[in-house]
Amino acid sequence: MSAHTAVVTGGAHGLGEFIVRRLHADGFRVAIADLDAEAATALAGELGDCRGYGIDVGDPEAVRRLKDDVVRDLGGVHVLVNNAARTRSTPLLEITPEELNAVMAVNFTGTFTACQAFGAHFARQGYGRIVNMASLAGQNGGTATGGHYASSKGAVLTATKVFARELAPHGVTVNAVSPGPQDSPVVRSIIGEDRLAAYTETIPVGRLGDPAFVARVVALLACPDAASVTGACWDANGGLHLR
Repeated sequence: MSAHTAVVTGGAHGLGEFIVRRLHADGFRVAIADLDAEAATALAGELGDCRGYGIDVGDPEAVRRLKDDVVRDLGGVHVLVNNAARTRSTPLLEITPEELNAVMAVNFTGTFTACQAFGAHFARQGYGRIVNMASLAGQNGGTATGGHYASSKGAVLTATKVFARELAPHGVTVNAVSPGPQDSPVVRSIIGEDRLAAYTETIPVGRLGDPAFVARVVALLACPDAASVTGACWDANGGLHLR
């Protein structure tokens, strides 16, 4: 496993950092790609055997360059985790075209472009794992998050199936992980500390999710043993959405 390299977008903060640390603990070299280049480089330096990259995944050319840069710098790439996302809680009828485009560019177009660029590379080498971070909001239409965020994550779920079908014959799996509300600063800020206790009572299991557990789910789907799982969405939502 030590020879395998994983790319995690949005990997310098929040859930992305949990994913980076989990994959590194499992023996991966990790390319930490984030809009915050300084934080990505700092985390890479802390972990060792990793590298930070500053990137806006909303720029398709930057996404394609990232694949080339990682292959050049780390000798190859085997796993892609599309985690970078932009979250806005703007009321639905107040979302401007500019804000809609900005959210979709990161959450959906960035994921789709990365699946294309890295998926083609993985197919050529006959092996790869892609894990897309979806969201409960993309399954139930969202509650605390904005309608553009929820729509983008619904699109990510469909793209996961499309790429899974296309890449399966080439030894490449494509799956999604769909977290519900996590115990994180972002979720706490969206819900509001004053409403957090009441909100938690609406979750069947009675608690917010654990980002460290979500990272373990990602790592499981990213491992070589996960060869028979593709086109799937693994939910971790505390029972808020049952299928």
